[in-house]
Amino acid sequence: MLDTGGAADLLARARTLTDARLAACAGRISRETPGHLGEALAYALGTTGKRVRPALVLGSYHAAGGTSDAIAGVAAAVEVVHTYSLVHDDLPCMDNDDQRRGRPTTHVAFDVATATRAGWLLVPVAVELLVEAAKELSLESARLLQMSRTLLDAGGFRGMVGGQWLDLAAEGRDLDAGQLATIHRGKTGALIRACCELGGIAAGAGPGQMAALTAFGHDVGLAFQVADDVLDATGSSEALGKTAGRDALLAKSTYVSVLGVEEARAEAGRLVEQAVARLQHTGLAAEPLSDLAGFIITRTS
Repeated sequence: MLDTGGAADLLARARTLTDARLAACAGRISRETPGHLGEALAYALGTTGKRVRPALVLGSYHAAGGTSDAIAGVAAAVEVVHTYSLVHDDLPCMDNDDQRRGRPTTHVAFDVATATRAGWLLVPVAVELLVEAAKELSLESARLLQMSRTLLDAGGFRGMVGGQWLDLAAEGRDLDAGQLATIHRGKTGALIRACCELGGIAAGAGPGQMAALTAFGHDVGLAFQVADDVLDATGSSEALGKTAGRDALLAKSTYVSVLGVEEARAEAGRLVEQAVARLQHTGLAAEPLSDLAGFIITRTS
């Protein structure tokens, strides 16, 4: 098993840097958008989390030689896109969940219409954060354009939204492992892969290093979903901070329903081993990223 000690330090740093950016962003939104909608936006941004995606941004950035704390703005932009996806994923027309990260979901705390609007409005908020970060990092416009395309493609119909669409269409159907992979490389994996790519772009990684980071993110993104399926089947709502057993309730095919718990765990381990191998002999300072990959499949929430 991989040593995940370095992951704890990376995650702690990602939480500190990202949470500060998100708090400042929520405060600004509350001032600029008074009333119910502004409150809902700030509420959504105020959720705590493991910050795995920001940690992947930081880890990839540092692996490729980046040193500036301004990378926190890029990490925060990714987390805002992820937050938007959670707000919409919990809506009654989607997974219809009333708990997220240990507190009421946004549509429960406010209402469905407000949560729907807040989710969409978080997307331009993420772009604003990305632009601000690019200025702080002194990145030229071509790199900002590349990063914007990477983030928005991952969060849109070519990635997360497209995967979510396929996931909803597959409810009540028996899928095989290949069909599951197609769904989740979009729904979950696209944004995780983009985290690794964004860190590399911000640091000025070369073509070989970028290819390695993309491949690493590709494998880790799917491993994350496999581990999530295991947690949904075996964890408690208290430990997860969300309702456990939702996949079975919604009649979704998962890696656990297709492979069984132990085989699903083995598949997650295989994917992580493959991901870590992608980083070897690339000149990347990859140990923290490798440790984070190990954490992703051994976490308990």
